[in-house]
Amino acid sequence: MNAALVPGQAVELAPGVRRVLAPNPGPMTGPGTNTYLLGKERVAVVDPGPANDAHVEAILTAAPGEISWILVTHTHIDHSPAAMALASRTGAQLLGRPAPAGASQDAGFKPHRVLNDDEALTLGECPLRAIHTPGHASNHLCYLLEDHDWLLTGDHIMNGSTVVINPPDGNMRDYLVSLDRLKTLRLAALAPGHGELIHEPYAAVDWLIEHRLQREAKVAAALRDNPGSSAVALVPFVYRDVPEHMHGVAARSLLAHLIKLEDDGRARRAGERWHARTA
Repeated sequence: MNAALVPGQAVELAPGVRRVLAPNPGPMTGPGTNTYLLGKERVAVVDPGPANDAHVEAILTAAPGEISWILVTHTHIDHSPAAMALASRTGAQLLGRPAPAGASQDAGFKPHRVLNDDEALTLGECPLRAIHTPGHASNHLCYLLEDHDWLLTGDHIMNGSTVVINPPDGNMRDYLVSLDRLKTLRLAALAPGHGELIHEPYAAVDWLIEHRLQREAKVAAALRDNPGSSAVALVPFVYRDVPEHMHGVAARSLLAHLIKLEDDGRARRAGERWHARTA
């Protein structure tokens, strides 16, 4: 049974695995950002979260041993900014990938160790494997906790919502490829960056892939019916199921779909206007 998500409260999800929820709920973060603490005597912190003093203190309090490593899945501002404050308090090593250019990126995150795809990490008693999963962010990593077969997914997969794919750093084709790759891993559960544990990982991955392909089909149909439209103008036709106050965000993922269709030879653009491309 999943434990309740309460900001600042440490919850043991499995032996050597704790979660602390950051106090940053919202439309894009759900109940808030999940910070995971792995290990007992020497602790690895995954996604220390936003720059929030109370959350940093909650992490320090929750750690059952010395915090020796801080890993981030990606450098969006709800996942990595607390890394520097936590490292200054603990002397922990920072691991992950540098921030790409762009808004909503934590340019201050400077990893001591840049992680490669499929890189094995021996951090205390927690064997991890870094899996590069671009799509939501070009520098996004998931972490496979190999002794549990749990995948810490950051924003690659959230519980309760789909993620925004925001070009130019976000890429829909990369996202679909990264999702499909997860099906090659041995997984018992997904530990997302937002929301509760997901205990049917392959079903969740399949649903996300199908959902994105269905949305792509709606984009293609809307483009055929409304030639010369902008991405923003197409949103009401494609995202009828999304509240209007979220249409600005939806337009970013719709643009990512259009770019993929362009790459597939099924759409062309003229400035901000888009047209279906026929064979």
